[in-house]
Amino acid sequence: MAGRRRAWSIGAVGLGLLLPLAGCGAGTAGDPARSEVQHVLDRRSAALLGHDETAYGATGTRIEYTRLRALPLASWSYRVTALRRTASGATADADLRYRVAGYDRAPVDARRTLTLGRTADGGWYVTADRPARKAGQQLWDQGTVTAARGARSLVLGTGGSGAGLKEFARLADRAVPAVSGVWGTDWSRRVVVLVPRTLAGMAALLGSPAAEYRGIAAVTTGEAGGSGRAPADRVVVNPEAYAVLGDVGKQVVLTHETTHVATRPDTTAATPLWLSEGYADWIGYLGTGRTAREAAPELGRAVRDGEPPEALPADADFGFTSDPTKLAQAYESGWLACRMIADQWGPDRLGAFYRAVGAHGKRAGAVEAALRKVLGTTPEEFTGRWRDYVTTQLG
Repeated sequence: MAGRRRAWSIGAVGLGLLLPLAGCGAGTAGDPARSEVQHVLDRRSAALLGHDETAYGATGTRIEYTRLRALPLASWSYRVTALRRTASGATADADLRYRVAGYDRAPVDARRTLTLGRTADGGWYVTADRPARKAGQQLWDQGTVTAARGARSLVLGTGGSGAGLKEFARLADRAVPAVSGVWGTDWSRRVVVLVPRTLAGMAALLGSPAAEYRGIAAVTTGEAGGSGRAPADRVVVNPEAYAVLGDVGKQVVLTHETTHVATRPDTTAATPLWLSEGYADWIGYLGTGRTAREAAPELGRAVRDGEPPEALPADADFGFTSDPTKLAQAYESGWLACRMIADQWGPDRLGAFYRAVGAHGKRAGAVEAALRKVLGTTPEEFTGRWRDYVTTQLG
């Protein structure tokens, strides 16, 4: 099963590597040491962007340079937010902002904690750079990053084979035009896929317990950087759950997640999860030949047991810690609702409905208004038609 992790509050492969100057940190006139540390981090960022390993090494440990070598960066900068002196040097809190060249429209934000030592002449150098407390890891925290470049995708992994990453790139390259053919082309039409070594690695990237993602093949996490524009999301794969899928299932998962990337600017707090997840599944299953019974087995069992759903699933029903059967039924219910709209009103109306709900701005009244304006119906009538559709398709 595919999933999506909302991150509202955080925020084709570029062949040429952009090398802008690193962003300078904020001034700290009242604390000379903090200004000095900021200067070291500015030099460190410029060296990384300029591929100057010697200059990077002059600012401290080189382990990140080695691990990051395969990542095509358009920007990279730190802003020191706090500095605490220690017996051997200092510990700095910093906001890291970076963009992957050719993909990110706005920077990804990451909170970091850096340990610093002092040279004999009183200078500063970095001895460690790690995630801040309660912050998720970045992929390079788990080892050396390797990359596979597709025509429309960039796949980044740790510990996997190059051939395995290229297979992800092949499937992602197929997903992008499949999504554009239905949703339209007004999006980046490029996708970044992260493939950690294990389920634990996936959970560490998301800053959550691994138990929340067991059985979830992938999630898409959006970053909302300071520009106000939605950058490319990260599709984060659970390699353990993904590996047990068949060929069709693997493609469905990546197409589902790519749909989240495409629809992100039109997915707001007004969008219920039954619509966002159902729409992603609807595009994911297009062209696979899967019947309703094949794609919705848990909901089908409930219908045949005389327990059809009474109402569309609530957001809480999509929680990854929910009962697996109930979670599957929630996804299947959302998919069938979107499939019904496409069948009875047409695919274009389904896309217009999705956009209209997101444009409402707030949850209250969003679905009701879009049902009336786009589909010419009411919530009560729509729910009744959906229940009949579910029973007809799965009974």
